[in-house]
Amino acid sequence: MFIVSMKMTRKKILVALSVLLVTGILCTFFISAKGASADVAQNNSKKITDLSAENNEQRIGYLKQFGWEVSEEPSEIVEVAIPTEFNEVYEKYNIIQKKQGFDLMPFRGKTVKRWTYDVTNYPDNRPNVKANILVYDNKIIGGDICSLELDGFMHGFQLS
Repeated sequence: MFIVSMKMTRKKILVALSVLLVTGILCTFFISAKGASADVAQNNSKKITDLSAENNEQRIGYLKQFGWEVSEEPSEIVEVAIPTEFNEVYEKYNIIQKKQGFDLMPFRGKTVKRWTYDVTNYPDNRPNVKANILVYDNKIIGGDICSLELDGFMHGFQLS
């Protein structure tokens, strides 16, 4: 067993507190810098920031950001009631939404508008492909690209 004895002077105490303070500041700086760089990387991968959907041009412009060419006018505009309790279908649909940065949970029990456009440039010229945009309070809150064919599909706006 070793016993170390030191005489604590005011100078030694101030030096120790200074070292602790600088260490704390550096740790805080590096942790916040790491978080900020992760936020920047995430924002760069999701370059889509304008979710305005007040008019047809904004909705079509939103889809164009993903490379989709769509009909000039929507083929369907309907009101959709988001249920207060999600069943399995809505849970799966919300997973698609979450993967693209949306979440329908805050809109449970609300009525939203669904704007449907015909996609004209889907790979392999696949027919009957639709782009659905969900809008609440003139803001895009979700949507999908889907096929109405028997062997159809559904995915987010980004083609994987």
